[in-house]
Amino acid sequence: MSTAFLTHPDCAAHDMGSHHPESPARVRAIEQALNASGLMSRLQRIEAPAASVEQIERAHSSGYVESIAAAAPDSGLTYLDPDTAMNRHTLSAALHAAGAVVCAVDQVIAGTVSNAFCSVRPPGHHACHGRAMGFCVFNNVAIGALHALEAHRLERVAIIDFDVHHGNGTEDILSDDPRVLMVGSFQHPFYPGSGVNPRGANMLNVPLAAGTGSAAFRAMVEQVWVPAIDAFGPQLILISAGFDAHRDDTLASLALEDEDYTWVSERIVDMAAKHARGRIVSSLEGGYELAALARCVHRHIAVLAGV
Repeated sequence: MSTAFLTHPDCAAHDMGSHHPESPARVRAIEQALNASGLMSRLQRIEAPAASVEQIERAHSSGYVESIAAAAPDSGLTYLDPDTAMNRHTLSAALHAAGAVVCAVDQVIAGTVSNAFCSVRPPGHHACHGRAMGFCVFNNVAIGALHALEAHRLERVAIIDFDVHHGNGTEDILSDDPRVLMVGSFQHPFYPGSGVNPRGANMLNVPLAAGTGSAAFRAMVEQVWVPAIDAFGPQLILISAGFDAHRDDTLASLALEDEDYTWVSERIVDMAAKHARGRIVSSLEGGYELAALARCVHRHIAVLAGV
């Protein structure tokens, strides 16, 4: 099994300040873990291209895209919302983060690689059609899904979101699109306060109470996600891969263990093999405790790579 690893230097240059949990150290910790274990040498490393305006505007309004470009500062920080800021590298980082997922979709559908992981930031799943929020600028996974549907003419794409926060931006962009099924779990009540009442019939959101651990999470996957994916029969699976439901992550209160990320990755690989010719594109979302993030991303990629 051939696995691509996509990133770009500007994803580590985007910086919202030393206090901010969504920091450049996140992608550096991931690379250090992959290099230390030797797993990186088994991956096909690709420098992510920038997404085009056309690709981004499949998911976002033209006015929003223009406003982000206009907000990019020459120095200092410009705040898009109280949690989301731009420095002089952010626009490039956001373009390459979206471009990583688009490129990964191209590579996976072409059969150049079996699957791909995009180690990118800013993350994306809170970015709405016309609004930045929650550390997110462009919705990388939604852009990738629409690229698969529009450019490659796929008929069915599934998105699996296991971040601790509800992917409200992905729901905002893709709700009621019958070509997409989104299944997700998230801590509730918690930021951004959405997801309990899905906005479309194609949105299958599972709220989890604070303290939820391995047994309940795994039961939910088997009883809810797997039957839904089986019924939908996706031709491609995209993952909003957040690792902040880990018990060590102090920004939230779920209690998943390292082994749960191996397990859920294995279940997704099984579903992709059954329905989608093994085609998976995974993109980094949350995960802020650096040691846990690095370990769990390593486990996730190891499963994708079949090692």
